[in-house]
Amino acid sequence: MIRLHHCAQARSFRTLWLMHEMGLEFEVVYHSFFGDSLRSDDYLAISPVGRVPALEIDERVLFESGAITEYLCETRPECGLGRHAGDPERADWLEWLHFAETVGQHLANLTQHHIVLFKDHMRSPTVMKLEARRLEKALEVVDRIVSKRDFLLSSGFSAVDTNIGYDVLIAQRFVPENLLPGVAAYLKRLAARPGFDKAIADDGVPEIYQKNFYGIPDA
Repeated sequence: MIRLHHCAQARSFRTLWLMHEMGLEFEVVYHSFFGDSLRSDDYLAISPVGRVPALEIDERVLFESGAITEYLCETRPECGLGRHAGDPERADWLEWLHFAETVGQHLANLTQHHIVLFKDHMRSPTVMKLEARRLEKALEVVDRIVSKRDFLLSSGFSAVDTNIGYDVLIAQRFVPENLLPGVAAYLKRLAARPGFDKAIADDGVPEIYQKNFYGIPDA
């Protein structure tokens, strides 16, 4: 049995979505983003930094979403969502897989300042403004591609669309939707996929993002 440790709205959504796209059977173990279960000794034995995702699979545990994506695609090639060595799109696939972490870091910093640091004196409007701008610039890279074609690779949907797609899904909380119309249309195409619908249904009760948009406060 494959077992995914997951928090609603967190980066583990990438893995949840991907496994639905792959048609895999798996169990979801839900954790609270703000609760104590991620810091328990039992969970730290699975994920040493106490984060999600953690995926119990093939008698081992993986706890990095990019590595999980690559492992799932390499060990289940029949699903057709990876691009393996020798494939002409392999380099582009890897580029997008790792670029998802670049975008994700800006999302993490914005989430930290807007939500996790819950008292005003803890927050830095300067950092929030800077990270929002950095996120926008990163999304412009995606926008240039998906304004010309439906998905990140010219051959069509692949696993990297779940990783970047999650970033785009959360980024709309910090970057106005009408700012990058190509990205907005891309998200609508992703949201029309049955695998995305199944992942949203399994995501759990929203806990992290309680507002549709988090603007930059006055300095």
